[in-house]
Amino acid sequence: MWLPRLLAFAFAVSCACAGEPRVIELWPEGVPGLRADAGPEREESGRFLNIHRPSLVVYPPLSGGGAAAGTAVIYAPGGGYVRVAAGAGGGEITPWLNQAGVTVFLLKYRNGEYGHPAPLRDALRAVRIVRSRAVEFGVVPDRIGLLGGSAGGHLAASVGTLFDDPEGRTGAALDAVSGRPDFMILVFPVISMTAPHAHAPSRRALLGESPAREIAVKLSVEKQVTLRTPPAFIVHSAEDAVVPVENSLDFYRALRAAGVPAELHLYPRGPHGSGLSSSLGPIAEWPRLCEAWMRHNGWLPAGSRP
Repeated sequence: MWLPRLLAFAFAVSCACAGEPRVIELWPEGVPGLRADAGPEREESGRFLNIHRPSLVVYPPLSGGGAAAGTAVIYAPGGGYVRVAAGAGGGEITPWLNQAGVTVFLLKYRNGEYGHPAPLRDALRAVRIVRSRAVEFGVVPDRIGLLGGSAGGHLAASVGTLFDDPEGRTGAALDAVSGRPDFMILVFPVISMTAPHAHAPSRRALLGESPAREIAVKLSVEKQVTLRTPPAFIVHSAEDAVVPVENSLDFYRALRAAGVPAELHLYPRGPHGSGLSSSLGPIAEWPRLCEAWMRHNGWLPAGSRP
């Protein structure tokens, strides 16, 4: 166990000295299906748009002050499959995980300009890159999780249920590496692409105006859960007026029916995408509970962090 931690320390120090987070292209050999009219990526206050060349932005633990734990989380922010709304400097999620010793890989994935299966392929490629280069990144290859919020939650849950789907492969040699995450953290997630609980804007951006029933059912990931789906930590609020809480309830029921370990935290108050500010009340406590869940399952060292 000491080797990955030592490597993580060296990797973190090298990135901290560089002054800027490391950026890794997902498709250095060429983006599959790259549009001929692909323009430059834009950033508007931590929101990334017009993503044609998806990438991972690496935030090592020591950039947030924590001791490296050998765990990686690929973070897929939401944005309705229109943008990747991470927030400046990786948003609030990244420093929290860094403080817990987690290496964060912020995923900038393709959106509505491409539609399905581009986001799924990008996310699966991200898992395969991190796993295949685990020693380089100072992480343990069976401690790679996905965290997704809103539409990013749908993408994370898609990876957790469709990791072996043929549409997630492009014929690259890296396809041979497992794309299955070891755990999922889903925050106010979009889950269904069918009535009555679908988030219509996300469905439209991902699948088009009038998707065929077959593809809408396939991407309703509560219908794709199997015993091989990884364990999940799920957070939602009954007050969510954007993505109905039934998305999380239905996914939890499916996990339970399949015998997949899952922890569900529901709150009566909290708007969609609630941040981590204590002013939001009890819902702001979910990161502490999630960290305890990760420690209990061995993805972080045992014991409480002060």
